[in-house]
Amino acid sequence: MKQADASGPKTRIAQAHADRVTVRGADLCTECIGHETFAAYFLRLLNVERTPALVALVDATLIAIAEHGLVPSVQAARMTYAASPESLHGSVAAGLLGCGSVILGASETAGAFLGDLNRKAHASGRPLDEVALDAVSEIRAARRALPGFGHPIHKPEDPRAWRLLELAEDLGSAGANCAALKAVHGVVPHVYGRALPLNVSGAIPAVLLDAGFPQGAMKGIPLIARTAGLIAHLLEEQEHPIGFALSNTAEAGIDYDVAPSAKDLAAEGASS
Repeated sequence: MKQADASGPKTRIAQAHADRVTVRGADLCTECIGHETFAAYFLRLLNVERTPALVALVDATLIAIAEHGLVPSVQAARMTYAASPESLHGSVAAGLLGCGSVILGASETAGAFLGDLNRKAHASGRPLDEVALDAVSEIRAARRALPGFGHPIHKPEDPRAWRLLELAEDLGSAGANCAALKAVHGVVPHVYGRALPLNVSGAIPAVLLDAGFPQGAMKGIPLIARTAGLIAHLLEEQEHPIGFALSNTAEAGIDYDVAPSAKDLAAEGASS
């Protein structure tokens, strides 16, 4: 953990004055509003260099991950809103709380995995595909999920992932992380005996890290993107509610296995 500055706690992000707001040293009204896209402004907040390629890729990744149908986060949000229509913010929060290693938050895990592959290849001087083969084999042997691969719907490939990689190539920003991702993709059939789809959660960190996005903020991409999608679903929930229908469908679709009571168990023991 980094130690606090000896002169006291500080923030360099923003400050509000009586007649203006400054954000990372820029005047919000005269330099940002009407001059920057939200993607560029987000990068300003993160204090990251706003190159044209990175701005374009942040925008593209937000679009790629904002909406994907009635996924668990959407169902959680819509059912929460059905139960508490006065709490739009709580419903959005309900949808975001499940951002983890399986859904939404997988980009963070995949980014760390790609970075580790590149560090190992650089330190050992071995070809990237050999390092990828060892890493994927280890994951397979340990029966762990392979970060950035597999999808229940998109087969044989997730089209969003390859569009993002194509865009990075077009922008001239594809680099070591995209190369590591493609190396993993290339060795997967040798390790698993079949192809696994490269998913959007693998492509997002590859294209963003190569363009200069900070790994520590990677989970922010799906959080911001999915917030937009959730608000759209909650507006639709106001106009055409399905929250209780989702709940009823779950109730009807699950069989209940009633555990025997202590009395039943005692009776069974006595009869035997």
